[in-house]
Amino acid sequence: MSNTVIAQSNRVLRYSGWDGLLILLSLLYAVLLLSVPSIPLMAIGLWWTANTVAHNFIHTPFFRSRLLNRLFSIYLSALMGFPQGLWRARHLQHHRGDQRPARWTREVIVETGVVVSLWLVLAVLGPWAFAAVYVPGYFAGLGLCFLQGHFEHAQGTTSHYGWLYNRLFFNDGYHVEHHQRPGEHWTRLPLKPDGQARCSRWPPVLRWLDAINLEVLERIALQSPRLQRYILAAHERAFRTLLAELPSVRRITIVGGGLFPRTALILRKLRPEASLTIIDAKRDHLEVARPFLEGDVELRHQFFDLRSDDDGDLVVIPLSFIGNRQDVYGNPPAPAVLIHDWLWKTRGGGVRVSWLLLKRLNLVTR
Repeated sequence: MSNTVIAQSNRVLRYSGWDGLLILLSLLYAVLLLSVPSIPLMAIGLWWTANTVAHNFIHTPFFRSRLLNRLFSIYLSALMGFPQGLWRARHLQHHRGDQRPARWTREVIVETGVVVSLWLVLAVLGPWAFAAVYVPGYFAGLGLCFLQGHFEHAQGTTSHYGWLYNRLFFNDGYHVEHHQRPGEHWTRLPLKPDGQARCSRWPPVLRWLDAINLEVLERIALQSPRLQRYILAAHERAFRTLLAELPSVRRITIVGGGLFPRTALILRKLRPEASLTIIDAKRDHLEVARPFLEGDVELRHQFFDLRSDDDGDLVVIPLSFIGNRQDVYGNPPAPAVLIHDWLWKTRGGGVRVSWLLLKRLNLVTR
């Protein structure tokens, strides 16, 4: 399924035949819950349904028939354990910036009655399964939904353009674009991406990883010789493989190579004839790195400028690079660039550094 499919309605579905897939997946989730109930299935299914089927149904009700939309809303309420009408009211208030309590309409009261009745039936017919599976799975799912909603807006409304997430979650990653056009069908959101949108490399529920300070992890390595040996060995294998693909390299620029200067130590070993320069915006990082290097590497206290034409034959970009990594991939600042990236970010030629470190090293050339 392409994330840029065009919405086309039919006699039953109001906006797009693709909404039929969302309906079928919600039915499949119900079947799985009845057949093989488990806490992970309950939690992940609730989170996924809330942010795909239910969310899209709020903004673009699937059916032409008002009755079918009403019945599907009741079904979603039972499936998710939360009145769809109440969530719709609260969610639309969120889009308007309205903080007032949502009204308890007749629709919400009916759906609440359905949810409570279902809980009572489950508790009577299967008290152990209800207490040991449904309840913890339900609250775990609500927790995932909380993380999703929080990190979609924690630093301002934020999009995520990863292809995998947007296929699995039906373009939910286009969140800035969704807030700009909340009535736009999900199939059309990728057609008008906001080039100025705040974006994250992480899907919302994993966006807490943005808060991990890689500098802290680097300082942990400084305290452990065993960890240093592992890091050096893992990175050396990757560098050795990719350097074999390059012609003679005389000048190498290492961006952000302070603290534990693994890259400089490895390249000094693998390319002893090359001159090495470390560029780091933090002077104290360079001072920490200096004792490891014995004075044979140039240390520059400055920000790295992608537009510079004096970066040598090879530039090495760190995982913690401050700047637009896509610009580095699209417009390499040197004839050859080695880019540390997350394990799943395959670009150009590349090799895995370590499963444990979740890192790979990608090679791009002009």
